[in-house]
Amino acid sequence: MSARRGRIDYHARMARVLAHVHEHLDAPLDLARLAELAHMSPFHWHRTYAALYGETIAATVRRLRLQRATGHLANSALPVADIARRCGYPNVQSFARAFREGYGCSPSAYRRQGAHQLFRAGTAPVLAAGYTVEVREVAVVHLAGLDHHGSYMHVGQAFEASFAHLSAARLMRPDTRWLAVYFDDPDAVPEGQLHARAGLSLPQHIAAPASLTRFALGGQPCAVLRHRGPYATMRAAYAWLYGRWLVESGHAAADLPVFEEYLNNPRDTPPEALLTDIFLPLAAPAPQEEPGSAIAIGPGH
Repeated sequence: MSARRGRIDYHARMARVLAHVHEHLDAPLDLARLAELAHMSPFHWHRTYAALYGETIAATVRRLRLQRATGHLANSALPVADIARRCGYPNVQSFARAFREGYGCSPSAYRRQGAHQLFRAGTAPVLAAGYTVEVREVAVVHLAGLDHHGSYMHVGQAFEASFAHLSAARLMRPDTRWLAVYFDDPDAVPEGQLHARAGLSLPQHIAAPASLTRFALGGQPCAVLRHRGPYATMRAAYAWLYGRWLVESGHAAADLPVFEEYLNNPRDTPPEALLTDIFLPLAAPAPQEEPGSAIAIGPGH
């Protein structure tokens, strides 16, 4: 077996492990089962996983469980005990300890005082979070990635799988960018029917692995809001962007979906320091009428 073939095999094996973890976050961590999925000895699979992904499997599970929990806390009225069970914690006490270690406060305090509350209250982000909305022409970014169906809070699974495929093909670069496009409004479409696509930048002239979908984002003016903080606050930030900024800006949204770019890595970045750019595509300004001009209405109009 060639070295290239072996590398592809190991990435594919670890991708199966990650997919299983995403799908069973509410279940106990079964290391023996993960070794089976990796088709490797229990003595060695985890060293390979940590070397490829830069964190232990326990750190991955803890990070994903807490990320899912922040989504429930920010965007639902579920009792904390129910959220703990849905995120794989045996009781509220263990969940609260883990949450405090990750986010610096209790789950209840996060629900009452988290950054999502600032947006819901209509507080201007320039005061609340230190950023503004910038309107600018956004260059085209060529990407390769995978579609995701279901909760947007789980889109990381598509990113992880895309990363595995590009890494196996040795196509990851120091300047690789991570973007996702969101085709549906989570307030209007049932969670199970939501559609997104996660992708990593790849120059147009380089062939992508056949398992990945080629697509492009950008190429038009956009309103760009830089969000700082946990991903769970994004939904409320969208409500502010659409309900406050857009209606007061004088701009019109284009007939294109929103997309996001993730500027740092949640594996080694504290939740409060995560940076995400939200891109709202804008329509071209309508032509201005000359003073005193009239619009002729012909037959059929």
